[in-house]
Amino acid sequence: MATPLARPSSSPVRRARFSLPWYAWSLLAAGAFYWLAHAMHWDDRGLLWASERLESPAQRQESIWLPDYHAVIDAKVLPGMEEDEASDLTYNPQTKTLFAIMGKHPFLVELTLQGDVLRKMPLVGWSNPEGVAYMENGLMAITDERKHTLSIIQVDADTRELNSTDFPHYDLGPSKNQNKGFEGVAWDPRNQQLALGEERPPALFTWKSDGSQLLKGDKQIHASDELDLRNLSALAIDPRTGHSLLLSADSHLLLELDDAGEQVSFMTLLGGFNGIKDTIPRAEGVALDESGNLYMVSEPNLFYRFEKQR
Repeated sequence: MATPLARPSSSPVRRARFSLPWYAWSLLAAGAFYWLAHAMHWDDRGLLWASERLESPAQRQESIWLPDYHAVIDAKVLPGMEEDEASDLTYNPQTKTLFAIMGKHPFLVELTLQGDVLRKMPLVGWSNPEGVAYMENGLMAITDERKHTLSIIQVDADTRELNSTDFPHYDLGPSKNQNKGFEGVAWDPRNQQLALGEERPPALFTWKSDGSQLLKGDKQIHASDELDLRNLSALAIDPRTGHSLLLSADSHLLLELDDAGEQVSFMTLLGGFNGIKDTIPRAEGVALDESGNLYMVSEPNLFYRFEKQR
């Protein structure tokens, strides 16, 4: 006799489901948003945005005032440098050109103010150059993040290659995070000193100089308060106002400080703001010329130019 087929159970086993009440999900979402806002310093940016609205026209005129800048060259590709990782940028007022440092395969590249390549100069003997600053009379300062050193090099119209053994080196000392050392460097002509920026935790230092290859004394911690940045990628100093620009790739932010270290204005590097179509992927270098035009480079090989619109 045929065996009857088993019938499915009328009481199927139900899978256990984990669920939270709506208010628990709301608390989790609020906590996640608060953590993200704190990590990205959105609270600080909000306070700064509010304080910007209270600045008088005269005060804005006396500063760089980043909200007024608009991209006129947006993500121009530097040809042939896709694998080279742009690390910093500086402006030479004598030649009216820019110099960018490439860290992965170390070399210095001279650019026009429109981001066209004029020449490449290999950097022999550097391990991981991350910062570059034009000083005076053809001298430039270069920081090597891996070696924790600063070199002062000489560049002229005939330079085609640079060897580290030909120039003086200065020990920058240990960093709190040895893998996140000194990335930023800028020349401060008013105070005759180099400004130095440590990547993480972000910190500012100064080192006195007369504009030659000789540094005086030791580097000193800057009097500025704790920096509201996730990291510090690059520095620039405006020769007109003496104010500093601090660039943070992780925060997608450019921040202006006055000579007392107080925050003055900022510019977000997210797509849709200040004429930027797409978010700047990883901004690593910033420079200003004597007219106030602003330049930026991003990894791997993108170039930006900003001009004031008001």
